[in-house]
Amino acid sequence: MTRRPSRAACARLVTLLVTLIALPAAADERVTWSNQIARLFQQHCQACHRPGDVAPFSLLTHRDAYRQQDKILGMVEARKMPPWKPVPGFGHFLGSRRLSDAEIELVKTWVQSGAPEGDPKDLPPPRRFPDTWTLGPPDAILAPAEAYQVPTGDDLYRCFVIPTSFAEDRYLSAVEFVPGSRKVVHHVLTYLDTGGTAEALDRAEPGPGYTCFGGPGFLPRGGVGGWAPGSPPTVMRDGVGMLLPAGARVVMQVHYHNKSGGAQEDRTRIGLHFARTPVDKRSRSIPVLNRVFTIPAGASRHEVRASWTVPPAWNLHAIGVFPHMHLLGHEMTVTATYPDGTVRPLIRIDDWDFHWQGGYDYVEPVPLPGGTRIDVVAVYDNSAANRRNPSKPPKDVGWGEGTADEMCIAFIRVTVDSEQLNHRPR
Repeated sequence: MTRRPSRAACARLVTLLVTLIALPAAADERVTWSNQIARLFQQHCQACHRPGDVAPFSLLTHRDAYRQQDKILGMVEARKMPPWKPVPGFGHFLGSRRLSDAEIELVKTWVQSGAPEGDPKDLPPPRRFPDTWTLGPPDAILAPAEAYQVPTGDDLYRCFVIPTSFAEDRYLSAVEFVPGSRKVVHHVLTYLDTGGTAEALDRAEPGPGYTCFGGPGFLPRGGVGGWAPGSPPTVMRDGVGMLLPAGARVVMQVHYHNKSGGAQEDRTRIGLHFARTPVDKRSRSIPVLNRVFTIPAGASRHEVRASWTVPPAWNLHAIGVFPHMHLLGHEMTVTATYPDGTVRPLIRIDDWDFHWQGGYDYVEPVPLPGGTRIDVVAVYDNSAANRRNPSKPPKDVGWGEGTADEMCIAFIRVTVDSEQLNHRPR
């Protein structure tokens, strides 16, 4: 007769199994390119680090990565790559590219063990990158009338005015960008102009588009999203749409970064997807800003504040946030203080880089009831030690559109709780 093991024996067996599972990998199960690192780089790095894209070198193969192993380790340990600026705990955002501590340790272990290739049989299938539209064919495609010859240079901001021919307002459920030259397009932002100012700026400057470092040169009536290397298309939540007013001009601001030593041709395109299901709420953008400030020459930590209070009769939900400063920016913290005094963090960036800015969508919409105060605290470094300082020696700096000027803005993308558009696509 077979005896059943006692409960105590079963418990000891379970404990042993858990212990074995938790033990470190055996010595012959070392971290290699083939068994772990290639997968990590596919997920976090290869969207930019591949031939013809914006990154300075490829990371598709072990040979590629082996050559750059020391640079890779330094950048991931400093959390400079992959670029993801929000500080953890100050808002929960979709599409985070931030490496976990365990992932950083994995890269460190691999590099310190000589960056071994491992068995090629362990490699995952190569990651496939779409040549054009990841969301499928758009309903409409917007592009500048002609290609732009991008001159050699580190940072060139060019705005292209693209008219639309829709006779009625349209609501967009998604927007996708396809850079004409991924090698030189660093990022793209869009603005809506319904007054004709952008066309006047375009006419005043020869060639396609006009120079626009700090912004489009007018107060926009919204936008249709943006793009940065590695970012997915902008997709609206169910029931929410981006408004494209009838007859609006889409002003596409492209940041070019061309160090190739020769002109590159670019004609970046925007794919619009019209809402197919009812839209009850419009995505709106509220700028919380301060235009009246002076950052003294030599100040290494100068603080500028801005505030905006939700009107008492309004009740909103924040669905995203877009911080904006220029080259002197160092930190920005955005918070919401509720009527009962509770403070909720919306975003914090403690190592601002003008060249890696973007918008961030919340995992869950953040309630902003009437009477909530949005506070922006921005810190600037106008000292000679700031290597990005465009003025040498430093000079007093205030609000402006130019390279040597500054801005203090946080755009809060919101929906209005009481809004019921009941817009149904035709």
